Amino acid sequence: MGNQADRWLLTPIRGLGRVPLSVISNMGRMGIFLVQALFFTFAPPLKFFRLLKQIKFIGFDSLLVIVLTGAFTGMVLGFQGFYTLSRVGSTALLGPMVALALLRELGPVMAALMVTGRAGSAVTAELGIMRITEQIDALEILGLSPFRYLVVPNLLAALICLPLLTAIFNVIGILGGYLIGCKLLGVNGGTYFGSMSDYMGMKDVLIGLYKSICFGGIIAWVCCHKGYTAGFGAEGVSKATTQAVVLSSVLILVCDYLLTSVLF
Repeated sequence: MGNQADRWLLTPIRGLGRVPLSVISNMGRMGIFLVQALFFTFAPPLKFFRLLKQIKFIGFDSLLVIVLTGAFTGMVLGFQGFYTLSRVGSTALLGPMVALALLRELGPVMAALMVTGRAGSAVTAELGIMRITEQIDALEILGLSPFRYLVVPNLLAALICLPLLTAIFNVIGILGGYLIGCKLLGVNGGTYFGSMSDYMGMKDVLIGLYKSICFGGIIAWVCCHKGYTAGFGAEGVSKATTQAVVLSSVLILVCDYLLTSVLF
């Protein structure tokens, strides 16, 4: 009876400890995966044509969603900024407000979230299907590194494409703010663009650049890891894809806060 009572008492305690241990072990596996990916990134040869294919998939194929999201984000900023600044008689500062909001925060974050939903989920599903159909195991049996063929091209493509997509997002967003603020609400166009140089500097551009590079690394790292370690069956792939999108989005927001607190 004593042993049974001890078992009843210890089982809930073991359950409480199992969750943090699982989280720590997953973090460790993800850390090891990142180290391996970085090692093969700097170890030649580079699969150049595979890299070009992933640049097209992650970058060029994401242009439409980036342009649409950037345009409507800029338009919303134009509306909200105009009515907020009109309360204090500072509508002339609409241009700097839209530009700073996009360059420092909304541009990198929104572009990264859009790429995560469009390209990151597809990368996870592709690697997950390759895992459950044993294509990754076949590469290993042939003596070929799956990291070199599957992970490194995605990592480099994300690091290259995210800053470029963010820049396009920012430009389209600023033009969207101009369309609403100047053409619809009557703000002077020269004032909209001219005042930007007075309130913006290279530091603002570099902050957005640093963030977009970090976000690109996070997307490739998390999505590749989840796909590479996907469970078997359709359920395993769908679960890995969902986890990749959710975890990438959360890490992007957390990283955005940390970078903002450091770079400001």
